Formats: sequence, C-alpha cells, structure tokens
Amino acid sequence: MNNFLNASSQSLADLIKEKDFEGISAYILAKAPSFIAAAIIVVIGYILSKLIGKLVVKAMRAKGVDSSIHSFIRTIVMFVINLVFVLSALSTLNIDVNSFITALGAAGVTAGIGLQASISQFASGIQILVNHPFKSGDFIDIGSVSGKVQEIKMMYTVLVTLDNKRVIIPNSTITSSNIINYNAENRRRLDLVFSVSYDADISKAKEVLLDVVKENNLILTNPEPLIAVKEHAASSVNIACLVWCNSNDYWDIYYYMQESVKNAFDKHGIPIPYGQLDIHVKKD
Repeated sequence: MNNFLNASSQSLADLIKEKDFEGISAYILAKAPSFIAAAIIVVIGYILSKLIGKLVVKAMRAKGVDSSIHSFIRTIVMFVINLVFVLSALSTLNIDVNSFITALGAAGVTAGIGLQASISQFASGIQILVNHPFKSGDFIDIGSVSGKVQEIKMMYTVLVTLDNKRVIIPNSTITSSNIINYNAENRRRLDLVFSVSYDADISKAKEVLLDVVKENNLILTNPEPLIAVKEHAASSVNIACLVWCNSNDYWDIYYYMQESVKNAFDKHGIPIPYGQLDIHVKKD
C-alpha cells in the first residue's frame, strides 16, 4: 500500500531514474484508469476524425469543389481533430499540456530548420490550392514538361504526359515557373499555316481552305475563321488559317486540317512547294 501511495506521488521519470521497478509497477497500476481513459479518448478522436474527414469530402463533392484538393483538406481536418484529442488525453494523464505545446513548438522550430525544403513544398501546395492556377484534368505546360494534371498533393503535383508517362513535380518548382493552362478557357484558337506554290491561284487556295473548314462541325463559326496570306516566303506563299474550337477538340481539329487540306489541294490541283535540289553539271 505504501509503495502504491509513494508511486502515486512520484513521477514516472523519477522512478525510472531510481530504477525502482517495484515503484514503476505500482505507478502503472495507480495510473491504469487514466491510461485506459486516455487511450479511449485517442481512439475516439481517430474514429471521429475519419468520420468527419469523409463527411467533409462528401460535402465538397456536393458543392462541386475540385477533387484535387479533397485529400489535402481531409488530411488537415483529420490532423487538427486528432491533435485536439491527443492533448485532451494528455490532460487526463495530468501532463501539463502547455509545457507539451511549448516543447512541441521548440521541436518544430528545430525540425523546421532541417526540413526547409519540405516546408517550402507544403507552402507551395497551399499556394496552388488557394490561387487555383489549374485543376485535375487540365492539360498544362510547366517549364519543359507538358501533361494532364492527375492529382495535386501537399508536396507535389502529378502530371501524365501524352505518351502516358507519370511525371512528379515538386510544388515549389511549379510556383516558381511559368504555367500555361490549355483548359483555363473553354475555347482555343488553332493557328495553322499552309504553303502553296507561287504558281498557285491564291484565291482558289483560300476558297478550298474555307470549304475544308466548313465541312467540320467542331470548328466554331463565332468567331469566324480567318484565312489570309501571311507572307511571301523564299519558295512559297504562306496562307494563315485561324479557326476557333472548344478546348477539348483542339487536337482532333488539328489533325483533321492537316490531312484534309492536303487531300483538298491535290483534288483541286493546287501545287504545294517542297524542298528540291537542282544540280548543274558544267563541262569544260
């Protein structure tokens, strides 16, 4: 009984320092109800954080919030809830929570010095989510990398290239780079240039181009297509063909125009210049 009372009045650290194993056992028995209560609090907090995290994601989906930030917000919500319950559990064990928070803060500062790069990535992730320069499913250029945004994480963003390569880019790299978002606007302009020979009938060539454009319903009529001579090059007359389309139809129209214009020019006898080398043999 005396050991039990002495253990209750001494700290666990003192008992361990004194190597009082009997006292340690008595301390654990004396604090058993508190340990059990603390464990229950932590478990309840974990279960509650999972439940609330799912509800938050469900609410964001109902509001149409970009799916790329669901995981990010859910992680933050769960962390905050678990932290509150852990602090509550520490209070149950009569541990000074204020001292714990102070120690945790000091440890955080120390760790932060060694984790500056990771903290920078995290801050950049928040910046991306707040400024919203792109979302999941957008096709973007970041530096020399192009691809569709697959997911946005706290530390990095994942792109999938056109040839199905998975590229992981640190968020700090993204926020310090120029970003081109091809899906930011619903419509895009496709700028094409077709070359014809100087012997070609320019008016006829423009008419054929316009007919090819009109045959594709994916090409928008408002704004109207623009077909005009762009320049007189060294061996060709270059005709600009500017058409508007929905962003998702861009590449379909690009490939359609490349093939259809060649076929139409051949059909109407419009010559297309190509590189050739003339060799003159001079005899003495």
